[in-house]
Amino acid sequence: MRALRSDLWCGVFVRRHNDLGNMCVVSRRGDPIAGQVFIEVDHLDGTRSLFTPAPMASRQDDASLVFQRRFNRVEPPRVTERIDQEVNFDPDLWVLSLDLRGDDVGIEVIQ
Repeated sequence: MRALRSDLWCGVFVRRHNDLGNMCVVSRRGDPIAGQVFIEVDHLDGTRSLFTPAPMASRQDDASLVFQRRFNRVEPPRVTERIDQEVNFDPDLWVLSLDLRGDDVGIEVIQ
C-alpha cells in the first residue's frame, strides 16, 4: 500500500485537531507528495515538544506515518533551533504547530 500524500495527511491532522478545539496550523508547507512531517506541540505552559518522523527500520508498514518524540516539554528555543536545522538540511519538510494542554497528539509514536 502506498503512503498518503503529505499535503492530505497534514490537512486531515489540522482539521481533526481544530474540530476537537485545539488550535492547529500548518506553519511550514513542504513538498505536497513526499515531504517529511514535523509536529511542534505548544503545551501552553511555557514548554514545547517536537515529534519527527521515525526511522524507516522501526515502522511496521511503509504506508503509515510513525513518529518519534525528539523533545519532550523543553524550552521553545530548543524546538525552534532543531526545526531550523532540519529545514536547512531538507527544505521540503512540513511543520505543523499544535496548541495542546495534554500529551495525546493523536499520532503513532515509537519509544
